[in-house]
Amino acid sequence: MASLILRRAARVREPGLARTIVRKRTLNVDHGTPTPAQGMPPPLRGVKVLDLTRVLAGPTSTMLLADLGADVIKVEEVSRGDDTRSWSPPSAPLSPSAPKETSHLPPESAYYLAVNRNKRSITVNFKEPEGLAILRKLVKEADVLVENFISGKLAESGLGWEDCRKINPRLIYTSITGYGQSGPFKKAAGYDVIVEAEAGLMHITGEPDGPPCKVGVAVTDIATGLYAHGAIMAALLSRQQTGQGVWIDCNLFESQLAGLANIASNYLIAGQGGSRHGTSHPSIVPYQVFPCKDGFIMIGAGNDKQFKLFAETILERADLPSDPKFSTNKARVANRQELVSLITDTLQKQGRDHWIEKLTGLGVPFGPINDIEQTFGHPQVAARQMITEVEHPRAGKIKLVSPPVTYNGKRMPIARPPPYLSQHTTEVLTELGYSEEEIAKLREKRII
Repeated sequence: MASLILRRAARVREPGLARTIVRKRTLNVDHGTPTPAQGMPPPLRGVKVLDLTRVLAGPTSTMLLADLGADVIKVEEVSRGDDTRSWSPPSAPLSPSAPKETSHLPPESAYYLAVNRNKRSITVNFKEPEGLAILRKLVKEADVLVENFISGKLAESGLGWEDCRKINPRLIYTSITGYGQSGPFKKAAGYDVIVEAEAGLMHITGEPDGPPCKVGVAVTDIATGLYAHGAIMAALLSRQQTGQGVWIDCNLFESQLAGLANIASNYLIAGQGGSRHGTSHPSIVPYQVFPCKDGFIMIGAGNDKQFKLFAETILERADLPSDPKFSTNKARVANRQELVSLITDTLQKQGRDHWIEKLTGLGVPFGPINDIEQTFGHPQVAARQMITEVEHPRAGKIKLVSPPVTYNGKRMPIARPPPYLSQHTTEVLTELGYSEEEIAKLREKRII
């Protein structure tokens, strides 16, 4: 990877604008295991990413690249920027020390702050010739371009794949759309909730006797961002071998089809269509959420051994594991209603904490249904340092979810807070060779 990243390493700066909430911890490691202090050098340091995306899927993919050290330049619309900047409440409060020149901007929305760390923001109106010239200069210097415009839209502006590859044959051009670059739906806009409906996910989500239901977060957008990130990493490796860029076609619809996993396979192999099961599993019993006296708990006794432990210790029914109606998982699935009723009656006699205490260490998978406050109060969140505090120039200290992967026990740092709109326009244009006078004229004409 060295030849890939050293080409632009001299231009990368380390602003050091964030710090991780540090807690002393002791790690039990085997002899010969690298210590957490060693970590891993950012593997994408020196890689420049031109980010023409907004909302969630695209910004997720570019944030993951930025986490790995890439210099991600987020190009935004001049007056309002990324759509999610206005998706509030909630928003981060404005700090009294916020730069005066940003007083016309609204507070940073929590939504925007979630997926734009480690990036630089510039604003460019590339519908105008001067703005298009800026984008073309950036394309010439970029290793990766990521965009999520409707198929063909950027080509109308002279920034399509064929246009950009002429400027930079080594460019990895990534298009994230709703339905892909071909087919009858190629011009359709992509919205997570629509694709959840159209690509089967809603049909299998919700209670059996209830209507279809969306997932609580935009999982199709997030999955697409992850697929795009992985494809870009693969293309960077491919470029080392070929010296040529590639056009990546990544879309919500196909990402969601792939995300159907075993449900898709059940249909393709056996012709079985999926259905809604609430929190239960179509092929395993007991494997669902059960009500307690004062809350809910998830139980997942996925094999006969686990069911035996559960029946004897929790249900206090040593007879059930040998009962022909419940002795095997197949039998338990066939007699689902009877067994679920029996378990529900038992668990509702005591509070959630009582059952958590009895299940802890038993060997039966379980988990309480936590709200978001309980989730972030989970001891594992503190032990694993899953919250990072950063100093934002407009909002002051804000908390973000830390990057979720460690390397030799250490996370990649959040070197930059999510940028305010146009925070780095002058900086980036200066790097491109624009003078102060030229930048001032571009501002006067609202090109930047």
